[in-house]
Amino acid sequence: MTKVYSKALNQTINIERFIGKLKSKSNGPSMILTAGIHGNEPAGIFALNQLMEFLKTNNIKIQGNLYAIAGNLPALENGERFHQQDLNRLWTNERMLQLQKGKLEINDKDIAELINLNECINDILSQDTGPFYFLDLHTTSSETMPFVVMNDSLLNRKFTDQYPLPTILGIEEYLEGPLLSYINELGYVAFGFEAGQHDDNSSIQNHFAFSILSLVFAGLIDKNAVDFNKYYATLAKNTMNTRDFYEILYRYKIKPGEDFQMIPGYVNFELIEKGQQLAISNKKPIYADSQARIFMPLYQAQGSEGFFAIQRVSKFALKLSAILRKIRLDRILPLLPGVSWSEGSALRVNRKIARFFTKDFFHLLGYRSKRLDKNFYLMRNRELASREDEYKDESWYSNN
Repeated sequence: MTKVYSKALNQTINIERFIGKLKSKSNGPSMILTAGIHGNEPAGIFALNQLMEFLKTNNIKIQGNLYAIAGNLPALENGERFHQQDLNRLWTNERMLQLQKGKLEINDKDIAELINLNECINDILSQDTGPFYFLDLHTTSSETMPFVVMNDSLLNRKFTDQYPLPTILGIEEYLEGPLLSYINELGYVAFGFEAGQHDDNSSIQNHFAFSILSLVFAGLIDKNAVDFNKYYATLAKNTMNTRDFYEILYRYKIKPGEDFQMIPGYVNFELIEKGQQLAISNKKPIYADSQARIFMPLYQAQGSEGFFAIQRVSKFALKLSAILRKIRLDRILPLLPGVSWSEGSALRVNRKIARFFTKDFFHLLGYRSKRLDKNFYLMRNRELASREDEYKDESWYSNN
């Protein structure tokens, strides 16, 4: 058993890897809710514990299978983000390939947690028929309205369009090895939910409301079995019913040994002006390069991302990208100079030539880049991996 403490509730609970499981005898979707991938984010753990108790106490029938899974157990027990390595940065293609081959060295507690979580996921995928939904619950070190963060696939867009929440696109270009990027590359609906500040009681409430809505949207529970409007309103009032999509423009990455401090008081989604001081690095000021909105400013000891800058994506751009992806315009990309297929479904792009085609152009077609070296980018397309056929019969798919 692992003891997890909530400062918001001044309460400790005992949990195991599976906070709870509910399985119906009839076929239906499987939803996997994870929380506590970062050990200093207990709100999701408490919300999932409340969720399982709520469903059992009220005898709410489910159609399918529900799994509530705790992430980094040792880090949760100690109230720290991670032990030695960030568990939500370990799910890289290279490391997962080593794991599949049985060659991954277990050199710290975080790697051991990765292996155990991966076994849980693989067991679920092998036992259940799907469709599968992977939702990862998080909180932030700064104040924020609730929001969704996801890899930009049309499948993810369709499902998340049901929530009264803003959505952040493109984080996979900046973070190496998040759990949900790995799941997305397997083709499943998978996205994250950020409920609020780590130790705010409203974060637990937002996680609970989000989980109830998710179960309804995916068809695991009947809308009339719960006070749907109440939980919908909980999220809507905390976001002012904002449904905008935002794209990440910039990330400030903290270097090893760097003394980084955010200027106090920044709130997620706050508008910032060009030249505005945002942080201090090694006693030197850091200024905003352009007008944007600040995203995920770092107000905790652990973490390698100081802050992000984001901007709103127009509805026209979203509609255009959906059309271009559906007609598979990306098939012409290898005909462009400096662009070729690599690793099957990825594109290898010469950076010198690619500068004539903006990142926005590749984003419209569903491609996100990773820098290979000083000369080349590797770009992956989530649409090629999407298991769209497995979700086509779901009610939300045809409604969006």
